[in-house]
Amino acid sequence: MLAHYRFLFLGLISFTLCLSVVTPTQAQWSSYPKLTDKDWPWWRGPNLDGSANLTKEVPLPWDSEKDVKWMIEVPGRGHGSPTIAGDSIYLATCDESNGSQSVLAFDRQTGQRKWAAVVHEKGAMLKNAKSSGASSSVATDGERLYINFATDGKVILSALSLEGRILWQEPVCDYQIHQGYGASPALYENLVYSVADTKGGGAIVAFERTTGKLVWKQPRPSNPNYPSPIVLTVAGKPQLILTGCDKTISYHPKTGEVLWEVAGATTECVTTTVTDGLHVYSSGGYPKNHMSAIRGDGSQTIAWENDERVYVPSMVIKDGYLYAVLDAGIAACWEADTGKQMWKGRLGSDISASLILVGNKIYAINEKSEGFVFEATPKELKLLGKCSIGDEMFASPIIADGCIYLRVAFYDGPNRSERLICIGR
Repeated sequence: MLAHYRFLFLGLISFTLCLSVVTPTQAQWSSYPKLTDKDWPWWRGPNLDGSANLTKEVPLPWDSEKDVKWMIEVPGRGHGSPTIAGDSIYLATCDESNGSQSVLAFDRQTGQRKWAAVVHEKGAMLKNAKSSGASSSVATDGERLYINFATDGKVILSALSLEGRILWQEPVCDYQIHQGYGASPALYENLVYSVADTKGGGAIVAFERTTGKLVWKQPRPSNPNYPSPIVLTVAGKPQLILTGCDKTISYHPKTGEVLWEVAGATTECVTTTVTDGLHVYSSGGYPKNHMSAIRGDGSQTIAWENDERVYVPSMVIKDGYLYAVLDAGIAACWEADTGKQMWKGRLGSDISASLILVGNKIYAINEKSEGFVFEATPKELKLLGKCSIGDEMFASPIIADGCIYLRVAFYDGPNRSERLICIGR
């Protein structure tokens, strides 16, 4: 049951660089003219699949003495990942002593803090030791910032300027805390999406990015659940996919119309789904361990399923193979279209951070802040190196323009502090 409390530090989005997959359409990217391939603008990165753009050599594994470019203290506590656009890094945080929730901005080159914007002065909804009051990641279109917080009995989506000024705030729905909250905003063309799945009945909503005007809203089942919304191109068309609440549902991104749904998930999921262009992949861990591959053409066909526990860390896909780390610290590879297990092997202790794909390397980091680099190959678990820094890590790492950015906790006896670290050469 302890593993049941491990979750939602990871706001969620995914896509794939595999040749069989359609990457974000030109029409979508034309909505973000100020973003470049050197940015990491939202959860699961620029390609929506946990893959990093190869613009420079990445030090994987790294040397914790030689490769640290800078390290800066982060006030408060949070499990959301860093977001990068232009010369700034954005991070959500929570002061658990007073319940305030904020967005921080740091200089990308030096780590120096630029500003701190309080989004909610009090009301952070906290539950267990492995959650936080700032488990969502910031999303940006290069002109505005978007962040979800669970506060004072509601989930609220806020839009901020790049200087930290609040532009608009809109409630998603009332929220009953179960384990915590960690869904990140998602962007598609002129819309921003937010979701809250809760025992009292949640909602998924779409707002205009610029004005905060409600475009559509759909009710969600009355279950606790933690994934972020994500728009994937599956079966040749964009679909907004959500897993969990005992089903996987596809919505039309522009209207909210339910395109299809299938009982291809367990109740509580955290991971962000990926696609091979034909299937979407659901994985969860409560009340049962469950993975499934679902045809995204509306046929309601479940291609395969198993009982592996990939509850929290999101998967990656490359060249027709699906790679994951089970929460218990075991790496695995499956043939994406058949579910045939290619290999499985232990890396280390419990893992909550999601995988990052860099070229042909996959990077995983566990809760003890120990990093593992292995090759994206279906032949065997080929470990390429190990590295570590700090004492604890729940936030997923990001990689942009040859640098690795980590949100790491350090302990001095019982005293915990967080730091944002840039690693590069």
